[in-house]
Amino acid sequence: MLQTASVPTAFVAPDVDWAAVAPVLLVLGAAVVGVLVEAFAPRSARRPVQVVLSLGAVLGALAVVVVLWIAPPADPAVVAGAMVVDPPGLFLQGTLLVLGALALLTVAERHRGEDAFAPQASAVPGSAYENAARQAGIAQTEIFPLTLFALGGMLVFVTAGDLLTMFVALEVLSLPLYVMCGMARRRRLLSQEASLKYFLLGAFASALFLYGVALIYGTVGSVSLAVMGQVLVGESAGGEANQLWIVVVGVVLLMAGLLFKIGAVPFHAWTPDVYTGAPTPVTGFMAACTKVAAFGALWRVLYQGMPGLGDVWLPVLLAVSVATMVVGSVVALAQTDVKRMLAYSSVAHAGFILTGLVAIDVPEQATASVLFYLAAYGFTTLGAFAVVSSVREQDATGATTGEATHLSQWAGLGRRSPVLAAVFTLFMLAFAGIPLTSGFTGKFAVFSAAVAGGYAWLAVVGVLASAAAAFFYVRVVVLMYSTDAAGGQGTVAAATPLGAVAIAVGAVATIALGVLPAPVLGLADVAAALPIVP
Repeated sequence: MLQTASVPTAFVAPDVDWAAVAPVLLVLGAAVVGVLVEAFAPRSARRPVQVVLSLGAVLGALAVVVVLWIAPPADPAVVAGAMVVDPPGLFLQGTLLVLGALALLTVAERHRGEDAFAPQASAVPGSAYENAARQAGIAQTEIFPLTLFALGGMLVFVTAGDLLTMFVALEVLSLPLYVMCGMARRRRLLSQEASLKYFLLGAFASALFLYGVALIYGTVGSVSLAVMGQVLVGESAGGEANQLWIVVVGVVLLMAGLLFKIGAVPFHAWTPDVYTGAPTPVTGFMAACTKVAAFGALWRVLYQGMPGLGDVWLPVLLAVSVATMVVGSVVALAQTDVKRMLAYSSVAHAGFILTGLVAIDVPEQATASVLFYLAAYGFTTLGAFAVVSSVREQDATGATTGEATHLSQWAGLGRRSPVLAAVFTLFMLAFAGIPLTSGFTGKFAVFSAAVAGGYAWLAVVGVLASAAAAFFYVRVVVLMYSTDAAGGQGTVAAATPLGAVAIAVGAVATIALGVLPAPVLGLADVAAALPIVP
């Protein structure tokens, strides 16, 4: 019979380690200040103030994370166990903050005085009100506090010590993203459709997650991952059938909510539409940071909260991993839009990361491989979407009419913009897993963990899926260098200074993590070297 946790009868005020939660406070505090800036600062001053405030808060939080890594808190369970500031959590927080800073650079970039966001997101597309706002030169700056709110939620999501805190963090990171997806300056109806789809499907996923939390709490008597890890160890073999089935259903519902955020099959349907319709800087932010946050939360739930129920969630994860790799790699072959192709690429990479997560018999190796892959993939993805944002359509007068995302518009890009084409080629080769890139090192790490965990067949499936995926990555490279440039007429490729910084950092990280991965692999090994069950 399952032993439920005892519930205290009197409220005890938690002892908060403010230093340990300082990164979250800095980011969310800056988000609140950003809202006040929108309300009270002069319109002309909002943009520079928001850029400096956002980047300053993120870099300050990163500095605090570095200090906490060097001198970690004596007790990682802070705020009465609601957050767990341990080495994996700090590694994930650091990754999120670095990627978040790069994402803010892409959000702040402006092409010929025009950013990627609608001047008035609440205006009806094509209305006189929207046209008047565009002609008045109104700039969208609410995007900065929204990005910080989402990033703050992610920082809590990867360090949540109980399921309720995790649910609150899930909503904090999701709600701003729903709004941000509908703020594109161009193709407004497509952007608003993406926002609505993401909101509706995200609401269902959140409901599944919360219902799973309720079932587990009703059976275990606690939402604490530490308590769950102690109560559920071995119970799959000796508990009462009725109670175990309730836990099994709760675990499946919990995983469904998290797999939705990851974009894994069969919860991936939102990914191509949302990635295509959202403003490209937002798409890059989601593709990199949301995936890191969702995988961090999934790892924490499965490895710290439910290690004793591996017989329950492992078969589900194996099936999802195979389906995700195959569907993502195969469907991407038929795509003719760069952003949609990268969306299915994101789905395939979610499957590759899951191959490392299933190696529960070698938990430290599995954890380290997943942490490294998330960091490597994040840099490459942000850089790739920054390049996509830099390739734009022009009309006969030379005015920019939007992003050039159809593959035919990339024909001959190697001749018109050799630097951007070379960098994008690097990112495509990294996605394909070519040696001397971060993608190869990441895939080697997760596939090695799968083999060490006794799932060599899954690694073989991953290698075959990678080979299939390499076709559509190489197709883009061939299109840029070996195809007649006539199809790409009317496009211009030029990165803004801020966008160029994001692209350069992404390219350097992609090469460095492929040629000299040892330092980051070492950090990931240190982060993974801790007891899995609290």
